Amino acid sequence: MNKIQAVLFDLDGTLADTAQDLASSLNILLKEQGRAPIGFERIRPHASHGSQALISLGFGINKDDDEFESLKARFLQLYQDNLCRKTQLFPGITETLEGIHARGMPWGIVTNKPAFLTDPLVKLLGLDRDAACIISGDTTNNRKPHPEPMLHACEQVAIPPEKCLYVGDAERDIHAGKHAGMKTLVALYGYIDDNDKPEHWGADGKIKSADTILDWIDHHV
Repeated sequence: MNKIQAVLFDLDGTLADTAQDLASSLNILLKEQGRAPIGFERIRPHASHGSQALISLGFGINKDDDEFESLKARFLQLYQDNLCRKTQLFPGITETLEGIHARGMPWGIVTNKPAFLTDPLVKLLGLDRDAACIISGDTTNNRKPHPEPMLHACEQVAIPPEKCLYVGDAERDIHAGKHAGMKTLVALYGYIDDNDKPEHWGADGKIKSADTILDWIDHHV
């Protein structure tokens, strides 16, 4: 029997290409605040890092700034209103999930996105029907890179962490998976900045497209 018995995924930048809707929401906010829009290619590498990173990028401030929380709240409202206009699954994801299901393995989602955004987005993308678990950023007390949400996912799919594979596009994804005792893959097709060094993250492998995940399981485990 294959050592990998379940596959868990990050959401933004791994399963779903959410960057255009996130970028659009940020630029609407910038326009509201009398600021110039930011080009998509500049925003895309930050799309996996959540609202805090996007507000910092757009306004050049951090969470200690007096305006930060109000800008973040408005951004989240705008994003909620534009949640799935251009968002779609990355190429190869549908076939990969079908292949995992055909092998009798459960798959699930572990994201830092809050549930009020995760749940409707997952439903709109049709991922809710077959996902064995959906762990959001506020499901557990801690978020990635803490291993707690990963271990909670293992409980939900009833597979021990050492027999789970986690696929993500950010360093915190790999750290969370490793600290939970899972195998990990970096999704190089995701939102990786030029300054990122995924070769130093300690993952068990790196993939350039989603349709190679099952091949990796077959040949590297």
